[in-house]
Amino acid sequence: MYQYILELLPNKSSFRFVDNISHVDENGVTGDYRLRENAFFYEDHFVGYPVTPGVILTEIMAQIGLQTLAIYLILKETKEINTNEGNTLFPLLTATDISFYKMVLPGQKVIVISRKEFFRFGKLKCYVEMIGEDKEIIAKGTIAGMIKGIVKAKTI
Repeated sequence: MYQYILELLPNKSSFRFVDNISHVDENGVTGDYRLRENAFFYEDHFVGYPVTPGVILTEIMAQIGLQTLAIYLILKETKEINTNEGNTLFPLLTATDISFYKMVLPGQKVIVISRKEFFRFGKLKCYVEMIGEDKEIIAKGTIAGMIKGIVKAKTI
């Protein structure tokens, strides 16, 4: 099931920030990501002392804590997602309120723990924490989003 959820994530290649889902159920998700030392955003942020931008940390929290949980909840409701014909689910970020406590450096592994606050009418809101391998808090807060299904039109 976890691998299937990863395959359904709309983010691919250099902008997918989920390596592993270790737990998911209707109340939350836990997953992790190791930041690649050669990631595109380190080149100029900051020269000589690369630090992971807060927007990337927020994206990691959203992909693990919101997108993977949203896909799981939709699968639970519908029993399957028809990805034939290029149909895709897009969990779209609508709001964040994140506080940051520590820097994240290239090569570091982060763990994201998300707890569902509510899911109704296609809107999901979660309380999300990001911790390091040392179990110290890196960031925490709330993330909300809408789940949209995108159906590609057939050309005639």
